[in-house]
Amino acid sequence: MSEAGSSVPRRQLGRLLRQAREEAGINLEAAASDLEWSRAKMYRLESGQTSLRTHDVILMCQRYGTSAELTEVLVSLARESKSRGWWHAYGDVIPGWFELYVGLEASAAQVRHYESTLIPGLLQTPEYMAAVFQTKPNRSAQEVDQKVALRMQRQKLLTRRSPAALSFHAVIDEAVVRRPIGDIDAWRAQLAHLVNAAQAPNISVRVLPLATGPHRASVAGAFVLLDFPAVGTRTAEPSTVYCESLTGSLYLDRPSEVETYSKVWQTLLDLALSERASEDLISTVIKETYDE
Repeated sequence: MSEAGSSVPRRQLGRLLRQAREEAGINLEAAASDLEWSRAKMYRLESGQTSLRTHDVILMCQRYGTSAELTEVLVSLARESKSRGWWHAYGDVIPGWFELYVGLEASAAQVRHYESTLIPGLLQTPEYMAAVFQTKPNRSAQEVDQKVALRMQRQKLLTRRSPAALSFHAVIDEAVVRRPIGDIDAWRAQLAHLVNAAQAPNISVRVLPLATGPHRASVAGAFVLLDFPAVGTRTAEPSTVYCESLTGSLYLDRPSEVETYSKVWQTLLDLALSERASEDLISTVIKETYDE
């Protein structure tokens, strides 16, 4: 892939257009015929290999009967696919109700997640999720419930059968497993869930001890590395780095960027406790909550 810019919006645009076509009950050949394109072109567009003009996106949305809201999102993705890098600011280019990351995560084969402040979302209990979501001012109880429901739905990626369950690897700072939520019983349940989840063959949880001190990831902060499977004879999509802030989300998939974060990930693995030692540490923290 060229170093010129990110392919993330183009890939996501292709996925959503394919989904819209399938929901409309239109097969690939019929759509290609209606739009006067070749089947090969349709395949390249839907697999994110080729950029789309906004005019073509609008035509496809009209043919598929796509809602006005989703059409706006798809047109925005088409525009962003031509930019040199990609910073996705929720509520700006793409509406806040549209969860771009969820689509990427669902199509990934492996996720590597480093967290310095929170339990990773895919390993959170509903009570912990609610405590996190309630930190945003003026968020209603209904909004919190909706956020929790979405995250619970995402967690099914860890147990799905087809395609194969997501391979999930987490490195978590020790400070995270020592930072409780208000309900101490819910906090114990969260730590126990972390230990139990790590028993699955596709899930790995390792703790970075406090004694480690500053390290290479200290500057980077939390990040996620998503790796994608090959589909048929097509090569796998490029790995993507995801970082989140209060005002937006950064997606990086240029080889040099992914390589930098991959090296940081390896540094974390070298510094973290083993899976067994991590489990022992979390179990120790649970016992300590009973002694306080």
